[in-house]
Amino acid sequence: MKSKTPLMVSLVVATVILLTNATANAQFYVANLDGLTESPPNASPGTGFAQVTLDLALHTLQIDVTFSGLMGTTTAAHIHAPTLSPLTGNAGVATQTPYFVGFPIGVTSGSYSHIFDTLDAATYNSAYVTASGGTAALAEAALAQALADGKAYFNIHTDAFPGGEIRGFLVVPEPTTVGLIVIGGMTALLAARKTRRS
Repeated sequence: MKSKTPLMVSLVVATVILLTNATANAQFYVANLDGLTESPPNASPGTGFAQVTLDLALHTLQIDVTFSGLMGTTTAAHIHAPTLSPLTGNAGVATQTPYFVGFPIGVTSGSYSHIFDTLDAATYNSAYVTASGGTAALAEAALAQALADGKAYFNIHTDAFPGGEIRGFLVVPEPTTVGLIVIGGMTALLAARKTRRS
């Protein structure tokens, strides 16, 4: 019986190349969500984590969020941008209002994952498109700049805190976090290949 080692090495190398190419134009941003980051801060015990992946080559915006322990039930969730200064202040809503399509509403905990087309005006708040120059392409560029500058935050609003119960500024993750994302993608691809063979 032939050894499968060369095949596995080739598969891993191909996977790394594939993932490198697929993510070469993607930028990852993460945010820890809590009440203390709200402006003004609040004492909510709620927490959450958001990962936003913007790919300017594919023109996609992937939103992945988990949250729990909210004092109120969810009424809205979106990205605000741009603030005047990085990592502080308030801004208007940049993305869909009052919440992302399919976002869990009326709950105190949940998760959400969706990929948006950044060249579709429906991805954004219409006021944001107008303020950015009037087209989805210009809104995409404005959002990309706000994220890169640390002037965008993810906000979850509830009936207990209409102005926002938990939020967090979206920042570039530490290199180890990006490595874990790529490893996770490799693992998923290897598992999918194994499932197909059996």
